This record gives sequence, C-alpha cells and structure tokens, in this order.
Amino acid sequence: MQNLWKQVGSPRHLVVFEAAARLGSFTKAARELNVQQPAVSACVRQLEQSLGLALFVRSHRKVTLTSAGARLLADVTRSFDQLSQSVSAIQQFTRPDYVTLSASTAFNNYWIMPRLSAFQAQYPDIELRLQSSDREPDIVSENISLAVRRGYGNWLGCDSALIAPEEICPVSSQRVMASAIDLRSIPTLMHQRLIHLEEPVRDRPSWRDWFAHFGVQSVTPKGGLRLNDYALVLQAAMAGEGFAFGWRHLTDRLVDQGLLAHRDEWSWSTGQGFYLVWSKASALPPNAQRVKDWILDQCSGRDHRRPNGK
Repeated sequence: MQNLWKQVGSPRHLVVFEAAARLGSFTKAARELNVQQPAVSACVRQLEQSLGLALFVRSHRKVTLTSAGARLLADVTRSFDQLSQSVSAIQQFTRPDYVTLSASTAFNNYWIMPRLSAFQAQYPDIELRLQSSDREPDIVSENISLAVRRGYGNWLGCDSALIAPEEICPVSSQRVMASAIDLRSIPTLMHQRLIHLEEPVRDRPSWRDWFAHFGVQSVTPKGGLRLNDYALVLQAAMAGEGFAFGWRHLTDRLVDQGLLAHRDEWSWSTGQGFYLVWSKASALPPNAQRVKDWILDQCSGRDHRRPNGK
C-alpha cells in the first residue's frame, strides 16, 4: 500500500480523479467534492505527473479520458465499489435487527443450517449473520452478538449457556463401519484408518486423548488423513475415508439420516461443553435475545448450564 501512495502521490488524487472522470468535468467534480475547480485541476495534474502520462484530453467545455485514464478509472471504480460494500456491511453490525453469530464452520454447517429454515419462518424480520471463524474472536471489540465456544462455561466478561455437553465417539460411513475387520474392542480401532483433526488455533482433544481415556496409552495413532477444519473431517468421514471423532451434538443428526454410523458405546464425556456466549458489557438487543432463546430452545430441554449441572 505504501508503494501505491508513492506511485500516485496521495489517496486524495484518486478520489478527485474518479469524480472528474465519472462526471466528465473538472467543474462538476469540484462542485461534488465541495472544492474549487483549480484544486481539482491541480490534483489531476499532480497525479499525471506522478504516473508520467496524461489521463485526460482537455477541451474548452469538457474533459475526456485517454486510454490510460479509462483503464485507471475501471480499476479505481471497482476498488471504491468494494470499499463501499465493505463499509455498508460493517455499518450493519450496529443495526438493532442485525444479529451476528460466530461459530466454527462445522457448527454453522451441521447444527445451524439444518434448523435455519425453521428459524427464518419463526423470525422473518431478523437478519442473522453467520460468521465462521477458525479462532475464538473477541465478541466485544468485534461487535459480535453471540458466539459458540468449547470450555467450562466461564469466560471473563461473558455470560454463557450450555448448548451441549462434549461427548465424543468414533464415526464413519456406514460402509466403512460395516467392513471394519475385527472391530471388537477399543484397541482394535488403532488398526483402522483414522481421520485426524489438527486445528491451528483452537484447543481440541485428539485421538491420542480419546484412546488414553479408555486406558489405551501404549501406542500413539499416527496414520490416516489429517485436516485442519472439522467440517472437512466430517465430509471425509461421510465419503468413506476412515473413522473420525464424532462430536455428538453435530453427528447424531447425520447418524439418524444414515450419512454416518457410530459406536455409541464408545462415547467419551470430557466434562467440557459447547456454550452459547455473549458479552456482559451491555444487555442483548431484543433480536439477539430472540436468537439466543431460539438456539437454547433447540437444545431439546437440555440443562443450559454447565455439563455437570452446576
């Protein structure tokens, strides 16, 4: 960006150029920008000097673009349009009817999306923005209404309600589950192809942790596919690539639909949970409160506190 400003002299030169080129007149550009016409002429001249070529053909009543000027206008217009769209999107964050829910790609994809049509039917006037993130955002500074986090329900400056306790069991496609040879005990799962989740930022348990919980600590699982997003892990499992971690609040619906099979008797309850989180700094706006209540109502009467009920 610094190199660009060296090339054009000043960002203001591009603003003035765009107005003059769009309106075909330095006088009209000056009127739109609330400056004097000589100031527009000076800015355009300085931009042309910085670039080393003419951008306009000047006549008594109007100015027309050279081929270089037309090329620059097309790119400047596209960039300004993108900036305008970005600013408009950011400004929407402060609207009282605009609710942002930040969660993992997997949660948005496999928990929210199957329920979204029911939400929209119930609340057609609420604009819900699903923000997928590979990290835990600062919900206050980033103006996020609600977020989904894994933990024990205690985050500084935040209130929380339990969506689901963390329960993990092996899942795979029905074909892989049916064809698995000698899958009679947990240690025998070591000999199957495993799909590993390796998130770069979030703290998540691994296959090694799962095996250790069941007392299998002598061998570290090494082989198999490694992915950095849980949504991809589930897609790979459904495609028959092997056995994956099944976080039950996301996979039970897929099991019911026949897209996955699981070993229910091999579930591990970690003591943590997945929580809906919001800031204590101020009261939730009415629409955010409605979204919060709707999400918790979808949890089928679960205890919306900590996994141990405290």
